[in-house]
This record gives sequence, structure tokens and C-alpha cells, in this order.
Amino acid sequence: MYSYEWGPQDLASPAGRQSLPEIAAENGLVLEDAQSGWVGAIVRVEKSGGLHVLTLEDRRGKTRSFRLGYGFMVDGRPVKVVPKAKAAPAPAARTASGSVRVEGQRARTAKASRIWVEGKHDAELVEKVWGDDLRVEGIVVEPLHGIDDLSAAVMDFSPGPQRRLGILVDHLVNGSKESAIAAKAMSVPGARSNVLIVGHPYVDVWQAVKPGTLGFSQWPEVPRGQDWKTGILKALGWPHDDHVAVARGWQRILGSVHNYADLEPSLLGRVEEVIDFLTAGEQV
Repeated sequence: MYSYEWGPQDLASPAGRQSLPEIAAENGLVLEDAQSGWVGAIVRVEKSGGLHVLTLEDRRGKTRSFRLGYGFMVDGRPVKVVPKAKAAPAPAARTASGSVRVEGQRARTAKASRIWVEGKHDAELVEKVWGDDLRVEGIVVEPLHGIDDLSAAVMDFSPGPQRRLGILVDHLVNGSKESAIAAKAMSVPGARSNVLIVGHPYVDVWQAVKPGTLGFSQWPEVPRGQDWKTGILKALGWPHDDHVAVARGWQRILGSVHNYADLEPSLLGRVEEVIDFLTAGEQV
């Protein structure tokens, strides 16, 4: 039981009480109970019967409990002792994809399921934004370096319930060469239930990076028949003469991407769709 008797704390008018300084009940704070003269350090604060109660321990190790509130002094001055404010929960840390970061969890051993993307740049972009999520799920991203032989690649992979494929294709729009290739690949045995082919409308994954991230309003138009990446770099006034210049241009673009907010929603949705497809049902 805590000790609470009528005393000087009950003589103070409401106005007088309101004027007293408030002090939080921190462990180690030395208080004097004005009624009994008991002096001790706070060793515990808890709720009892709906009331906050603190326990003071004196210099001889004896303890006594009191109700929080008025009737205490610190260094001879009356104070009102109040519960310590609860710290606001820290906002959950997020991965670059916007998912809640799983702290302290080691990457899973890679599953048999895979995400395939068209090339190295696609793989690097997916890794940069979704890499933390994919390591938690045990999913590996692999570049195809083109999809002309997609059906053969899917057949070699032998998709099944524990061996699924999510494939991200550039420029997958109705009537395109890519849409015909995707349709053919989905006719491979086992593909209908265990392969998902999605795509974005861009000629190249470079365009999935918001142009504002790079400081311009829209991606330049590249004339037909001209190498697309070279044409983009030339239009932007960046070095473009050889593969080294193209590689540096891509690194400049990739370096501007910090998280999902730097990418177009049409890519974000497709990658999330693939991850959901591969992680549904807790594959082993």
C-alpha cells in the first residue's frame, strides 16, 4: 500500500497548486515528502488502482511509496511530481522502396525463384531501390541481356510451384515485338501458373527515372534509327561517343536515384507486382 494522509498538500488552493513547478518522476530524483519528512530517491514509478505511485528509498535502504502529485519538495522548494512523459515512438526506418526496414534480420538463403530483367542497368536499378527487400525475401535479380530467346530461357529454367519466375520487360505495350515474345514465353509448359511477365512502357529503363530527379523536365526524343542511349546522352549534352561514355552516363542517372520517389509509378507498380507474385504463399 502507498502512504497518503491528509496534510499540507491539501491546504494549497487550486490556484496555488497550478503555480507550482512540475517535475517528472525520474528514477534517482531525490524528493522530500512534506507531510512525513521522508527523504529518498525515486526507485520505481508504477500504477496502482488507477493512480501513479512512486517509491522512495532513503539512505538506509528503506522504501516507502507515495502518490504522485503535490506534497513534495526538491531542495526545500515545493513541486508537483508528474509521470514521466512517454517518448514518442521513433518513426519506422524505411528501405529505399518505402517498406519498413527489418532490422537485424540476416539475408535469407536465395530461393529457386528469380526476377529476370532485360539488362544490367535494369538489374542495378531494381537492386538499388528494392535490394533490401529482396535480400529479406531471398530473391535474386538476374539480367537477361535481351529477351529475343525468352521462351528458350523460360523452358531451361523449368518453372514450377517452388521455382517461379517474375520477368520485367522494357517497352511491353500492345502490338510491340516485346508483347509477342512475352505471349510465346507464357506458352511454355508450367509457365501459366508459375511465370509472371510484366513490363513498363519505356524504350529503356533509363526513362523510368523521373526526369526532374536529373534536373530536366522531360526525357529527350530520339530519332528512329539512332541508338537510343547515345541519342539521349547527346541531346542532354553529356559525353556520348563510346560505351565508356554510355556507362558513365548511366552511373550519373543511377546516382540520382535515392528511393522509390525518384522512379515513375509505372515501374514501381510492376516491380512490386512481381515481388508479391514470388513471395505469395511462403515458398520454401
